[in-house]
Amino acid sequence: MAERRQYEELARQLSAIGAVKRGLARILPPECPTGSAAVLTLLDRHGPMRMSRLAELLSVDMSVTSRHVAHVAQYGWIDRSPDPCDRRSRILRLTADGRAKLAELSETYVRALAGCLADWSDEEVDQFNAYLARLRDGFDDFRSAPARPTHQPDTAATPT
Repeated sequence: MAERRQYEELARQLSAIGAVKRGLARILPPECPTGSAAVLTLLDRHGPMRMSRLAELLSVDMSVTSRHVAHVAQYGWIDRSPDPCDRRSRILRLTADGRAKLAELSETYVRALAGCLADWSDEEVDQFNAYLARLRDGFDDFRSAPARPTHQPDTAATPT
């Protein structure tokens, strides 16, 4: 098992990833901020869904999700059709224009990453991808695990 100092360094490095994400966000076109890009990506990855499911996948409040959805719908990148099971709800679907925008965003990201990692070998990129996926999977497992009780001092041995 790794030592505490290694986890502390990992925490510092993960904080620095925020700068990388902000840098990537700056290369997005102004009409498609990160929230909009996330909506398009999730609809592409998971297919049509209700807004409640999208909010869950985005890990944000419904009001935030609603703003993102309204934005991408305004550009015609998604379709909001009535849910046949519950006419009060809407099913969100990526449109052809949305797929085209997502392809454009993907190309922009790929070019940026290829430029930043130009001196990395194919094996290093593959290894980094594998480590990031493993870290993400570990956090998925951590989030789905039952809450762990906080440590309480053992008072049973203390005289009263």
